[in-house]
Amino acid sequence: MNPAPNLFLVGPMGAGKTTIGRRVAEHLHLPFHDLDQIIEEETGATIPLIFELEGEPGFRRREHDCLAAMTGRQGIVLATGGGAVLDPANRQLLATRGFVVWLETSVEQQLSRLARDKKRPLLAAPDRRERLEQMAQVRNPLYQEVSDMIMHSSCDRVPQVALELASQLERQWHRSTTVAA
Repeated sequence: MNPAPNLFLVGPMGAGKTTIGRRVAEHLHLPFHDLDQIIEEETGATIPLIFELEGEPGFRRREHDCLAAMTGRQGIVLATGGGAVLDPANRQLLATRGFVVWLETSVEQQLSRLARDKKRPLLAAPDRRERLEQMAQVRNPLYQEVSDMIMHSSCDRVPQVALELASQLERQWHRSTTVAA
């Protein structure tokens, strides 16, 4: 959506949505929010615990409710969880309430960035590469569908990626002051 009051970052786990998002928000002088962190703060439970107690469907319901509230704000940068795009209602919220950037990355880069990560429930699989490839096959078309812009984030130099994204946003994103209903 362009013009749009908000900037939303989508992409797979390990793409750098939070790290890059914080830097871009700083550059744009906008508040930054991480959807998973907000869910944890509101529930008082970690994402792995929510998955353990409620399963993925319970987590996705919480994710949708939180996304609906956050996308209704004005003038924010929001990093979504990698699976937020799975719900058609979430894709609608993202597409109509903000400018969406897909931080695209390779499975190789994900494997490298997530090598020591033991906290992500969906990554707890015997073959991480296979799991990431399966998720990419399902999710990449959805990221494509909802995105206004694609930024390749496979570079290990986060400051450079963030600076390049901020520069591109200044040329392509036209901020407005109202959120669509």
